[in-house]
Amino acid sequence: MKRNLLLIIILMGSVRLTEAQVTISAEVRPRTEFRNGFKTLTDESRDPAFFTEQRSRLYLDYADSAFKLRVAFQDIRIWGETGQIFKEEYGKTFISEAWGQYYFTSDFSIKIGRQIISYDNQRFIGGLEWAQQGRRHDAALLIFEPGNSKLHFGLAYNQDDDVPEQGFLQSPGANYYSVNGNYKTFQYGWFNHQLKEGSLSLLAFNAGYQNADSTVSFKQTFGLVASKKVAGLKLAGDFYYQTGELNKNKVNALLAGVNATFSTPVTPLTLGVEYVSGKDDSDTSSDVRSFSPDFGTNHMHNGFMDYFYVGPANGTVGVTDVYFKTNFGLGFGALKMDVHQFMTGSSQLDTEGDKLSKNMGTEVDLVFIKKLKGGVVWNLGYSQMFGSDTMEALRGGDHTALQCWAWTMITFKPTLFTSK
Repeated sequence: MKRNLLLIIILMGSVRLTEAQVTISAEVRPRTEFRNGFKTLTDESRDPAFFTEQRSRLYLDYADSAFKLRVAFQDIRIWGETGQIFKEEYGKTFISEAWGQYYFTSDFSIKIGRQIISYDNQRFIGGLEWAQQGRRHDAALLIFEPGNSKLHFGLAYNQDDDVPEQGFLQSPGANYYSVNGNYKTFQYGWFNHQLKEGSLSLLAFNAGYQNADSTVSFKQTFGLVASKKVAGLKLAGDFYYQTGELNKNKVNALLAGVNATFSTPVTPLTLGVEYVSGKDDSDTSSDVRSFSPDFGTNHMHNGFMDYFYVGPANGTVGVTDVYFKTNFGLGFGALKMDVHQFMTGSSQLDTEGDKLSKNMGTEVDLVFIKKLKGGVVWNLGYSQMFGSDTMEALRGGDHTALQCWAWTMITFKPTLFTSK
């Protein structure tokens, strides 16, 4: 790996600079976390977690008049998990991105390879860059971007290496895709148009998931995302509907959200509500009624403590999230504050068959951001969940115990070389 990396750097450095631009950049991002009720409720029998996880990246970018290319190497590790003296380690350094984009014209191109796919507010399709590893797709995109409009078509087909280079799909197990949580295939179209002080996006996404009997179930997601400024007030909303099949069960689910941001002399204030459908406990059908934001950056939504759709998907409960967000300068930095009131997105029952209260709890998130010299950014965060009886009944743990998460992160992102 090290020899190959050095060779790539040498080759990119030898490119004729008058014909192309070469950029080499890096990122080092260690994050220390104290977790005590992160993602789900804890109790007194469980010790908190405390660790530092680091992301290290090297980006190699090439661009000329005909095409662009990026290769990004990534290393993810928890401090101390590898000894000081070792001969080998397993699966921690890998290619994060490797794609080429060829331009037929200045407006029309094709982008192929391992890449980030991220649109709009990242609710359904996002890069997941908060997670140290991020989210990547092996896919091909047709991109048409004339003027104020963008039109993307994407497709992917996945096959693991259980049966390498199979000659016949009829061979035993040859057509079965066994990677958990991933799609076997997708096709989508995304359209965006920039309006005067606003934007409108439309999405149609078809994803095929492997069934245990080697057949494929196809689930469709249709989305609309819009924003508009009106007399100093910014309105934004999104609506997604899911249909089709998942594990041969019919899908009928939705997500709807709206928010308004008010500008004040001191700070912007955002008020909003989001509903993510769930399935009632009394519903005995096999239909899937819980919406899944399959490829989104879900840490951006429903609170930073990741109780919903990050790791545990909240089962089939769904969620209604009423939130308030703001941020303001402190002279030496900036402070971001979010408050979420969480309620179930469906009707849930306790062990005796009685209906649970919809109130799941309140979360408060505080993040301090400081920009240091040289473009270095330091973050310091604290979040606390005030869980309810309903949250405890659904998740376990003890809602009366302290449920908190504290973290600090510093990000270095220097440009090491550019041919300009």
